[in-house]
Amino acid sequence: MCLDMHLWGAKYFHGKKVNGEIEIRVEQAEFSELNLAAYVTGGCMVDMQVVRNGTKVVRSFKPDFILVRQHAYSMALGEDYRSLVIGLQYGGLPAVNSLYSVYNFCSKPWVFSQLIKIFHSLGPEKFPLVEQTFFPNHKPMLTAPRFPVVVKLGHAHAGMGKIKVENQHDYQDITSMVAMAKTYATTEAFVDSKYDIRIQKIGSNYKAYMRTSISGNWKANTGSAMLEQVAMTERYRLWVDSCSEMFGGLDICAVKAVHSKDGRDYIIEVMDSSMPLIGEHLEEDKQLMADLVVSKMSQLPMPGGTVPLPLRPWTPQTKPAKPPGQAQLGPPLGQPQPRTPTQGGPRQAQSPQPPRSGSPSQQRLSPQGQQPLSPSSGSPQQQRSPGSPQLSRTSGGSSPNQVSKPGTTLTSQPRPPMQGRSTSQQGEESKKPATPHPHLNKSQSLTNSLSTSDASQRGTPSEDEAKAETIRNLRKSFASLFSD
Repeated sequence: MCLDMHLWGAKYFHGKKVNGEIEIRVEQAEFSELNLAAYVTGGCMVDMQVVRNGTKVVRSFKPDFILVRQHAYSMALGEDYRSLVIGLQYGGLPAVNSLYSVYNFCSKPWVFSQLIKIFHSLGPEKFPLVEQTFFPNHKPMLTAPRFPVVVKLGHAHAGMGKIKVENQHDYQDITSMVAMAKTYATTEAFVDSKYDIRIQKIGSNYKAYMRTSISGNWKANTGSAMLEQVAMTERYRLWVDSCSEMFGGLDICAVKAVHSKDGRDYIIEVMDSSMPLIGEHLEEDKQLMADLVVSKMSQLPMPGGTVPLPLRPWTPQTKPAKPPGQAQLGPPLGQPQPRTPTQGGPRQAQSPQPPRSGSPSQQRLSPQGQQPLSPSSGSPQQQRSPGSPQLSRTSGGSSPNQVSKPGTTLTSQPRPPMQGRSTSQQGEESKKPATPHPHLNKSQSLTNSLSTSDASQRGTPSEDEAKAETIRNLRKSFASLFSD
């Protein structure tokens, strides 16, 4: 859909196809001839009522792309179609220029604020911006620093709303007109220009023009003027490229500047895709716009599919192989679970400490066989029942606390058969020595000695001797824990 006051777009799209397959159907209208309804999932439905050759044509359609060639807002003409721009954006329609930038261009001081950012970024030598002052209303407009000045009222186009003020008395009169208009205003120093400069960019095509007034009017775009194309310099290219980056990117834009009689340039304005086309290359510029639209449409998802995007290299994630000898240990199904350690035990076990070679807390003697026990052989995680959630969660890989030292003799508790493995495989795997883990602290030794002693004393004839041995081991562990 082409939004333009001058109906020109249909013939430039004739015979063009998107990706060489889909034909393009062009609908042309002005903002005043449109109405629409936008939906979250249904896109945007446009109702168009136009008059063609004296006949009123009414039809509804869903556009796929928008080319905006008309101003959406103008105070001078009393036109405000910003609600339609919002509706098109609400429907998620792509456009040239983007609907986001079209809405931002509905206020010239707002656009000028972007020029100020470029001015501070590049500096006055590379980006000579005219000095301008903004007033939200008439109250702060007391005087100007120097005269003559140009007062711009509100948001207008084509030279409307601009007044040249010669002295303080005229400035006060203009201030009263600003109060009646109830809008904002800007003032900028008047530049006695020799000619105007316009640098336009359509896609990757650049052109520069020089316009000289021959009617004597201080506005070069009013009255008679002489227009000629000039060479595209790197300085001009920097201006238009810097402005084309504002509001997320402008595919079509133009920069207006004035060249003073003292040989200096001043940038005064930037225009978007609604800029008027000038010069001898009108047909070429229109064709460039049509080609730009087709190129943008070719980058969009196709109906019923999507545009293929480059895939990132995929690396399969493989689980590390389980080393032999680190099988999950646990008590038989018929035995009860060991007592839960105190609150301080698990928290201390989470902070690893360097191993001590001669520490009595790391190697304990069991009360029955007087054989050294590994701290990991009696950990709480190993002595849970096979049906507990902790055991099923850790069955995929063994933690460091589940590894026993080489040469360690385990207690005479039978191992429960693991799922998916035969008894002979488990027996062969248990015979292989496991690698010791150095990160064991005293709190783990305390918990393990308590649990192993408790487990070893189950089933003995004397329960009192088991309890006494447990208390003795507990005292020795506390003594060795606080001895340092």
